[in-house]
Amino acid sequence: MTDTTIQIAPPQRSAILTAAEAALRRVPPAFPLEATVAVNPFLGQTDEDLASAAARLGRVGGVRILRDRADYAARIAAGEITDSDLADALEACAAADRPERLAALKAALDAPSVTPEALPCVADLAAEVTGTDWPAILARSVGLWAAGHFDRGQALWTPAPGRDAFAAWREWATHDLTPELAGLDGFAAHVAACPDTSERAILRAAGTLGLSGEAAEALFHRLLLDLGGWAQHARWLLWQAELAGDTDASLMDLLAIRLVWEEALFEHCGDRISGRWNEVLAACAEPMAPGRELVIDAILQEAAERAYQRWLADALPGVDAQADAPRPALQGAFCIDVRSEVFRRALESVDGGIETVGFAGFFGLPVSHAPQASDVEEAHLPVLLTPGLHTTSQGDPASETALRIGARARRAWGRFRQAAVSSFAFVEAAGPLYAGKLVRDALGLAAPARRESPPSRFREALTPAQKAETAAAVLGAMSMRQGHARLVLLLGHGANVTNNPHESAYHCGACGGHTGEVSARLLARLLNDPETRQGLPAHGIDLPADTVFLAGLHDTTTDAVTLYPDDPALTHRADLAQARSWLDQAAALARAERRARLPRGASRTVEARASDWAELRPEWGLAGCAAFICAPRAATAGEDLGGRTFLHSYDWRADRDFSVLELILTAPVVVASWISLQYYGSATAPALFGSGNKLIHNVVGGIGVVQGNGGKLRAGLPWQSVHDGERLMHDPLRLTVMVEAPTEAITGILSRHDGVRALFDNGWLHLLALESGRVSARYRPGLRWEPVAGPQRRAA
Repeated sequence: MTDTTIQIAPPQRSAILTAAEAALRRVPPAFPLEATVAVNPFLGQTDEDLASAAARLGRVGGVRILRDRADYAARIAAGEITDSDLADALEACAAADRPERLAALKAALDAPSVTPEALPCVADLAAEVTGTDWPAILARSVGLWAAGHFDRGQALWTPAPGRDAFAAWREWATHDLTPELAGLDGFAAHVAACPDTSERAILRAAGTLGLSGEAAEALFHRLLLDLGGWAQHARWLLWQAELAGDTDASLMDLLAIRLVWEEALFEHCGDRISGRWNEVLAACAEPMAPGRELVIDAILQEAAERAYQRWLADALPGVDAQADAPRPALQGAFCIDVRSEVFRRALESVDGGIETVGFAGFFGLPVSHAPQASDVEEAHLPVLLTPGLHTTSQGDPASETALRIGARARRAWGRFRQAAVSSFAFVEAAGPLYAGKLVRDALGLAAPARRESPPSRFREALTPAQKAETAAAVLGAMSMRQGHARLVLLLGHGANVTNNPHESAYHCGACGGHTGEVSARLLARLLNDPETRQGLPAHGIDLPADTVFLAGLHDTTTDAVTLYPDDPALTHRADLAQARSWLDQAAALARAERRARLPRGASRTVEARASDWAELRPEWGLAGCAAFICAPRAATAGEDLGGRTFLHSYDWRADRDFSVLELILTAPVVVASWISLQYYGSATAPALFGSGNKLIHNVVGGIGVVQGNGGKLRAGLPWQSVHDGERLMHDPLRLTVMVEAPTEAITGILSRHDGVRALFDNGWLHLLALESGRVSARYRPGLRWEPVAGPQRRAA
């Protein structure tokens, strides 16, 4: 085949490569299973509003990202969404083709929702005319290669290790007979004749397919979505590289690979599909503007969100922070995770002297951590940040050597069990020995193994000044500069589950998909350090001499709390005993509340669910998350918010330059938006943004899962994480952010951070200002605010 890149004029070459780069940015990253964190699946669409994103993803992905219109109609009929909510949503819509009146909007509820269809690619058209399922063959072929190439330690053999993705695939594909056996004659020769770089391969394929720069981005986006989780994993590799100031070409290579397939199939049957293909190219070049029906659906979604905001505003007690509150009997600092809201409320209810604080679960320590007996550096911080501190749990060289030898032996044993030659013999010989274990696991009698690591320490010794500066920054960000109790608990969180590939998704997102144990124990030791204490007054913080910090871990599956007395204080034995009693009482209350929401909740304990290797729903994770409240605890204390709210403690009066508020809006709020939108996408478009059915998951490469024995790699949440078998357990709403601070301060921060401002301007997040615990203003696009009349307090 000739190199058709010469047929493309230089301006078109530039346009096509620019379109390729833009399409890459439309793909969200997917983090590997070892440290899964929630990712906004609409990350590449935040430059447009919800209706426009719905139009784009309907065209290139064939999915709806807005609920069926019948769902909105049912809520309106039930009185959950009122005419006032609809009218406010209609008024807020700026689209030119929106309904003129409320009556027209309500009349549209009788019309069925439009079901989008993705634009066909060459593989789809070729399948129609040849009768061969080319999309399935392509997905299986590319998936088999990608599973080996991107493997993270699961595979026994990796093809072409160390080579870039496009070169490695070319070598592999020239020996893959699957396409030719399926009828694609000359595929291996076609691949061998490809240009030697992904960019040249993309340009050659564009020439063959007659692709213009105007149509290229939509088609490229379509093809990348067709690769499923492999494209998202490659986007993660690029994400990681860019955080380190580097780059990675794997995603561009995957686009080239997919286009080589398109090119080969077009040469195979282009004469039979050329007419339809020209129609596809014309459709790809059309603007992505949403039609009237999508605008209506977006208005209905806005109305559903305003209905929730109305309930939430009415639920707030409207109490201002107390300036001179008595000294707490106990303080507990929790992660802002919505599951913590349930436990915090329970803990505060057992004694009126208990005070809780909410802060991102990495507790402000941006650490890269080396666990015991491991060469892996774990990033225990939000994925938006880069580590600034390095810590380790490793012991002396002799003990580490012994532990590593043991770890290597276990890995070798595991590989022996999986190897093709030995696996069947192993099962035959050792199977009876595992009978007891299988019975215990099947009955849920075996407790999940939780390895408690030794206390962590900083690798590089911090000077006394650095200790004090770090501690002061953390305490300031946590709004804990004063009013400390004798005993302050720093409680990270993690999940205790069995036989669950997505276990890390239940852990702390602010800790990079790990538990919060490392961060909590590090901070407790830092704050108890005499050198730290001595330097804090210079930063305006006077910790009482009798205040002791103690780290712990809240298990969100069982609500058990483990305390780590790394620095035991003999003077606080009574305080510790009382704290344990209060924590046990709170755990019982929280378990009862959570259990009621779980399927078969009345018949099974949460501990039994955690230890059951067949349990599909050990807990609900962050399902239901709907709001982020940044305010003093007094603004929400005593109110049951249903485990749906991220609660971040913040007192703007103590934030003189609003640097803490800037940190909150640009890090925790963004992370919370990723979580919220991942649950939204997995609930509304599970075929594209969900990982499918847990019952038939198989782990691939330590990266992600496939359903059954092959097919596309799946990213996102399993269906069982958002659905109980009969109904959705996650109400797909865009996150409502409530901030108690002057609107001028919030506006100033948004004006300095275009990416964060875009989330609010384009409607991916709602922003409401609080004043004395009440909603006072609503943010509108363009750094504007509109006053909000305060609601009447709900009747008791």
